[in-house]
Amino acid sequence: MSNTSTIVLFSLSGFSATANYKITLFSLTLLCYCLIVVVNVSLILIIILDQNLHEPMYVFICSLCINGLYGSIGFYPKFVFDLLSKIQVISYEGCLLQVFVIYTNAFIDYSILVLMAYDRYVAICRPLEYHSVMSVRRIAVLISLSWLVPLCCLVMFVTLTSTLKLCGSKIYKLYCDNWSIVKLACGSTRANDIVGLIITAFYCGHFLFILWSYVRLIRSALKSREGKRKFTQTCVPHLFCLFNVTVALLFDVMYSRYGSASLPQSVKNFMAIQFLIIPPILNPIIYGLILTKIRNKIIYLCMMTGQRFKLRVKV
Repeated sequence: MSNTSTIVLFSLSGFSATANYKITLFSLTLLCYCLIVVVNVSLILIIILDQNLHEPMYVFICSLCINGLYGSIGFYPKFVFDLLSKIQVISYEGCLLQVFVIYTNAFIDYSILVLMAYDRYVAICRPLEYHSVMSVRRIAVLISLSWLVPLCCLVMFVTLTSTLKLCGSKIYKLYCDNWSIVKLACGSTRANDIVGLIITAFYCGHFLFILWSYVRLIRSALKSREGKRKFTQTCVPHLFCLFNVTVALLFDVMYSRYGSASLPQSVKNFMAIQFLIIPPILNPIIYGLILTKIRNKIIYLCMMTGQRFKLRVKV
C-alpha cells in the first residue's frame, strides 16, 4: 500500500473531550477490555473442551467470540495507549491497519450471524435434513467463507483508500475509519464510493436473508409446541445479538456520514465506539445465559471451582 500523498501521521482529535477524565477512562477501558477477554475466552474454551457442544450452532458461537477478540485487538491497545499519551497520533500505515481490522471485525460478525440464521432455519424448518445439510465439511467451508470474504473485501477497500492523495491529516474520531480518511482526499473518490456502495449492498443482502429466514422460522415454529420451544431456546439469543450488532453499526454509520457538528464531542465519541464495546461483551453473555447447555456447563464449572476452593481452605 503506497501512500500517494505526503501524509505520514494522522492526529486523532476525538481525544480533546477526554482531557479531564483520562485516568477514569483508562480504568474503565482496561476493565472493559479485560471483561471482553474473560467472557469470550471462557466461552471459547467451554465450547472447545466440551464434546457435547461440538454442534454447528456452538461452533458458530465460538467463531463469533474469536472475532470479538480479534476486533478488540484493533481498537483497545491503541486507545489505552492514547489515553496516557500527551499527543494522540497514528501513523498512516497504522491507520490503514486499524481500518482493516475494525471493518473486517464488523463484516465477519454479520457473516457469522447469517450462518447462525441459516443453521436455525435448517434445524427448525427442515429437521430431517439437518445433519446431511449441516455436515462437518459444509460447516468448515461456511466458517472459512465467513472470514475470507470480509478479509478480501477489506483488502480491496483499503487498497483503494491507500491510493488517494490526501490534503489533511486530522481525524475527528478516537480511531481511524475509512470514511474519515476518504473525506481528507484532494481529488475524486468516485471509485471508493462505488466499491463502498457495492459492499454495503452485499451486507444489506445479508440482513435481508436473516429477515427472510426468520419469517420462515416463525411460521414453522408456530405450528407445533416443539417448534416454539426450539425457537425460544436457540433463536431468541441470536435475535438479541443481531439487534445488538445492527443497532451498534447503524449508530456508527449514521454518525460517520451524517453526524452533526453541533453535537458535543463526548456524544460523538460514544456513538463512534459503542459498536466496539457493546457487541463483544454482550454477545457471549447473552449466549452464556440463555442457551441451556452452555449455562448448565458454566454453573457446573462454578460449582466444581467452589468445591475445590472449600477443600483447599479446609486443608
